[in-house]
Amino acid sequence: MAAYWIAHVTVNDADAYGEYAKRATGAIEAHGGEFLARATRTVWLEGNERTRNVVVRFPSVEDAERCYQSTAYQEALVFAKSAAVRDLCIVEGS
Repeated sequence: MAAYWIAHVTVNDADAYGEYAKRATGAIEAHGGEFLARATRTVWLEGNERTRNVVVRFPSVEDAERCYQSTAYQEALVFAKSAAVRDLCIVEGS
């Protein structure tokens, strides 16, 4: 069953976050991830608004978790941690 990464992000350092995005894209695609929404228009209705929102579909929750734990993604994540405030979850599709 498909699973989705849903990320809500406020970027504080565009250059460093750009490096994260470049590196993370390869790691995500290598684990079967497909970007469905990435930095597109957002209408925020409730909660803490973030300026960047991303939705990635993976073949399964396990694939999404493997991607997050992968060496390539963790190396990319180093750039994001200092450059942004992020919330990220995995949601199983129905």
